[in-house]
Formats: sequence, structure tokens, C-alpha cells
Amino acid sequence: MKAAYFPPLLLWLWLASTSALIASSEKLQDVEAGTFGDAYPSLLAAAEGNWGGILSDDVEKETLRDEVWNRLEILGKVSDAPDKLQRTFLSPAMQEAMALLQEWMTDAGMRTWVDIMGNVHGRVDAPNSTAPALLLGSHFDTVIDAGKYDGTLGVITSIAAVKGLLQGGHTASLLKRPIELVAFCDEEGVRFGSTFLGSRAIAGGFNPKILDVTDDTGTTVAAALLEAGLATGLGKLPEQIAELAFKPSEVAGYVEVHIEQGPVLERKGVALGVVPTICGQTRLTVTVQGAQGHAGTVPMALRKDAMAAAAEVYVTIEKICGGGRYGRPEEASGRPVWQGGTGLVGTVGDVRVWPGASNVIPGRVIFSVDIRAPMDDLRETAVKDVTEAIYTICIRRGVKCEVKRKHDAMATQCAPAYVSKLQSAASRAIDIIGGTTGISGLGPGDVPIVVSGAGHDAMAMAKLTQVGILFVRCKAGISHSPEEAVEPDDIWAASLALMLFLQEETLK
Repeated sequence: MKAAYFPPLLLWLWLASTSALIASSEKLQDVEAGTFGDAYPSLLAAAEGNWGGILSDDVEKETLRDEVWNRLEILGKVSDAPDKLQRTFLSPAMQEAMALLQEWMTDAGMRTWVDIMGNVHGRVDAPNSTAPALLLGSHFDTVIDAGKYDGTLGVITSIAAVKGLLQGGHTASLLKRPIELVAFCDEEGVRFGSTFLGSRAIAGGFNPKILDVTDDTGTTVAAALLEAGLATGLGKLPEQIAELAFKPSEVAGYVEVHIEQGPVLERKGVALGVVPTICGQTRLTVTVQGAQGHAGTVPMALRKDAMAAAAEVYVTIEKICGGGRYGRPEEASGRPVWQGGTGLVGTVGDVRVWPGASNVIPGRVIFSVDIRAPMDDLRETAVKDVTEAIYTICIRRGVKCEVKRKHDAMATQCAPAYVSKLQSAASRAIDIIGGTTGISGLGPGDVPIVVSGAGHDAMAMAKLTQVGILFVRCKAGISHSPEEAVEPDDIWAASLALMLFLQEETLK
């Protein structure tokens, strides 16, 4: 195992001085939120015999729901911006969040440390110290103007699940394998433009060249690690980061809880879903070069309008990928690029027009294309069709174009065994909560399979070990937005499902 690295002294002093404050804050949150009252009877009293004998009377909705909810509210206020949620790699707000996570992990019965990259670890050791550990995790950085649940929901529900397991009378002496939770420092890549910095380091996929990448202020990743007090020098930094990586023999698997970030579960009326595949992704940068001219004097038939060509390209991408109500995508492309009618998506998300004046015909347009699919051959076919369509449209319109392939990520398959076990645990959790409290909004016990179109830390961790992902329903599928919302009872179901999964995977 890797040596534990603890935060700098100032961080510890800050933590000590604010512990009482945080505790008071949580109590205040409980009062303000009503801790959801005592509307529901004791789950143990109502569901005796249904919990597989893993819980004591101490563990009810307070640990698995209310405490998670309150902590997410607290983290939702830990921000580098006064008017929005923004917590990026090694920022002051992130360092504040590190201390909170360590406090909550300790409360759950874990020993904790912060590694040299800024990942926060919590571990429960087993009697067999050499047994492969089950890893849990997600990220606690955010996008700019973020919601409160992306990433952090997975971290806090994991803390609750471990706490619930240990409170249920199962001390560490009963574990057949260690449990280690990793709160990853950077998944979004907002500050340095490189995603999965934390999980890549843990999985052994960190590229040392990233240490020289700069943010908007000219600060390098290496300098940021020094400024945060995590690194003590630059000379051996690449080797120190490499030492963070687990060996495959040290890990049994990795499981992540995450909001769905899409509308499927809400439309199905189910609180939880299980991911079989994370879509592969290709990013293109397209430049269309036309002829800049006067908006009033160049006849329409004589124009070489770069924006018009780019607009036609976007509509064609929409057709190829099955959007815009144009029918099945094979009708647009002339070949079958769609399998089963689901999974392939295409987006133009960044468009830059030159010169960008209302009275000038655009002479140049640069835009991004993002294509994702659960199967790599499907994605490659779509990329080929889109690229051919771009050149065909531009030739016909008399404009020049260039297509650069900027990024590729292979689709990630979740372990079939974990898919099955997470489905079973999620189904049990929904049945237990619904059957013993009368809550009907969690949906049927049949937990659906939902392909993930978004990237997750599990993609990086899949290079190391088998992975599984449990999705939690979010309102209207909205994410990366302050409008992100999750129901408290769905949080409850997720925490319980993960705890039931831990029971099966870690107890003797």
C-alpha cells in the first residue's frame, strides 16, 4: 500500500478550529430542514427480517438519508465564488472541502488521509491486510456555476453506506476485505483542461507531462501542488505521483454512485438505475473557410458563406445521429449506423464566427463536434459519416474545410457481475423503503439498465480493475447547472443499495 500523506499543518489547525462550527451547522441544517421529521416509523421496526441482519436500531434514515442530504447542503456552499458553486482543482474551496470530507470519513469509522494529488482517502482495514480492497469513489470538484450533486453525491452516499455498515454491528474484524473510499480531486478538468487527474493517478494512468500544463494564470499543475502544501519539491514529483497507483492485485473492484445526468430514470419513474456501459467519445474541431463580404452587396447566389455551410453541417450531424425528428439515422446516412435505436448522440457545442459582425458575411467558422456511442464500432461509423458529410457539403458550397480529430475515448464496459449485483441491491433497497414506509415514488423494484453518455471516474479506474456504476434519478435530467436536483428519498435508496452491496462484497 502507498504511504499516507496528511494535509499541511495549517489545514489541520483550520479543521480543529472549525469542527465545532461544522457540527453546529449540521444541527442547524437539521432544524431548518426538519430532518424530514419523524414521518416514517423505524425501518428496523417496520422491516424486521428484511435487512439481511446487517443493521441495528441505530441505523435508520438519519444516516442514509438525512445526514447525506445535510452534508450535500453544506458542501453546496463551499465555493470559490460568492454567487455560484465553483470548486476547482486545489482551490481554497477545494481545500476546505477536503477537511470536511476527512471529518465525515472519520465519523464513519474510517482512517483518512490526503494524497499528494489532493485525493481524499478513507479506509476501513480488514483482518487480512493483504486482501484486495473494494474501492468506492467519485469526485468533489465542480464545473463553474455547478449543481450540488454531480460527483459529491457519490462521495457522501459512500460515506453513509460505510457508516451504516459499521453501525449495523459489523466491526472491521468481520470484513473479508478492506474498503477504501477515494474522493477524487479533479474529474471535470475545469482549471487545467485535463480530466480525471485524481482517478488517473490512482489507476496508474497519470501522464507526468500534465504537471507542466498551465491554468489561466500561468500556474502549472506542479506549482499548484506545491502551493497547496501537498508536494514538497518538484524533483521527485512524477515518481511520487506514480507511487499513488494501486497494483491490480491490491484491488477487488471499484464502484461509483452518480446522478444520472439524463432524463431516462425520471421518465421510467424509478429512483435507481445500473450502468452497463459508458459511451466512447470522439471530439472533432472543424474549420470552414469561406469568403468574407458585405452583407448588403453580395448576391446570395454568389456567396461563400462559412456560417451557412457550418449550419448545414450541424443539421446533417443531427440527422446522422438520429435527432431532429428526421427518422432513423440510416435514412440520412445511407447506411445502418444505429443499433437498437439508442445510444448514439452528436453535438456541436462551441461555435466561433469571424468576424462576427451583423453586416458582414462570415468568412470563417470554427466549431466543435462531439460524438458518443456505447459501442466503439458504432461511434467510428458515425464519425466517418459525419466527416464525409462535412467535406461533401463544403465542396458543394465552394468553401474550404479542415477536420481535426482532437480526442478519442473508448467505451468502457462495466463488469457484468457488478451490474447484476448492483441491480439486485438497488431492487432490494427500493422494495425495503417502499414496503416499510409506504413511499411509492421510488418506482418498481425492477431496476433498469441505463447507458451512460457522460464520462465518469470509473472510465479511468477501468484501466485498473472491474467497475460498476449506480445511477440516481435527477430532476428533468438536468446537470452541470444550479437547477440540478435529487429527491431525498432517492438519496436514501442509493445509500441503502450501496450498503447492501457492501454487505455482499465485503462481509465474511
